[in-house]
Amino acid sequence: MGKKEWKLAMTSGFGVDPWLRTVAAGDLRAVESALGRGRLRLGLPATAQLGVRNRVVDSASIEVNRRARRAKTDRLDALKLVRMLVRVCYGERRAWSEVRVPTVAEEAARQVSRERTALTQEQTRRINQMRGWLATWGCALPRHRKNGWWTAVRDWAGAPLPVEVQTRLARAEARGAVVEHQLAELEHQQEAAVAAAAPASALRQLVQLKGVATTSASVLLDEGLVWRAFRNRRQIGGLLGFAPTPHDSGESTREQGISHAGNKRLQTISIQLAWSWVHWQPLSVLTQWYHEHFGTGKRARRIGIVAVARKLVIALWRYVTTGVVPAGAIVKVA
Repeated sequence: MGKKEWKLAMTSGFGVDPWLRTVAAGDLRAVESALGRGRLRLGLPATAQLGVRNRVVDSASIEVNRRARRAKTDRLDALKLVRMLVRVCYGERRAWSEVRVPTVAEEAARQVSRERTALTQEQTRRINQMRGWLATWGCALPRHRKNGWWTAVRDWAGAPLPVEVQTRLARAEARGAVVEHQLAELEHQQEAAVAAAAPASALRQLVQLKGVATTSASVLLDEGLVWRAFRNRRQIGGLLGFAPTPHDSGESTREQGISHAGNKRLQTISIQLAWSWVHWQPLSVLTQWYHEHFGTGKRARRIGIVAVARKLVIALWRYVTTGVVPAGAIVKVA
């Protein structure tokens, strides 16, 4: 679906060559007209066209030719998709993976946590930039910074920083003040959402668990812990991208590690939650399992925390959907 034109491919089943039409992008009347002509061309009854059912497909799940170079055009893509659609309609479950599309309200709710993530990254980038600028002059960024702190910084020779450098630092601090103000507004908005949430809501349930903060709970819910309507733990592991990827062919057997092909925001927040959970929920079964299997060695702990993150998100999903509290977890008193 391009910005200028859309390519439509229609067929009535296996063994029927698809019929291709091109319409202007966004011209829904032309789409309806093409569907009507396609119905007649394919010999379908007038009742065959009862409406349109949208299927949003994960592009990474579409089969492709494994040659080093392959042709790719809108025409070929449309033909491929309509043929795979026939297989799906005839009951083939693993022909492709479909995406759970959020509602308008669910998509709008994601903007708060996503904006906060972007502002936090911007704040980190700005601080790292100032550290780099100061390192050029043989000095470091002060830990505690008051107004006009750059005027008191001395270079490697004990001299004040050049005026141009001080001016650049001042502008960076001014930008940082705006970011900090916006972050405070977003945090206040998230806290207000928690206060206004019903006691039985998923948001209120999550923040009652010790170690789960407002921001973490908001990101989990905004990215689909509930609205994606998971059916099992494997679907959650697939979205996180923490599923193993074995390579077992003939006599060659090895583990390639986790796939990483998941939601990046959920990956980041789940790792942060896992470290927080291990710290604040020492009596939980999950924390004890982690210490038992990965308690020694820095590298082992970093590997094990990924397993904790996957298990924890699954446990939190069960908690907000069925009310089952994670084993041994501490629930904060309201």
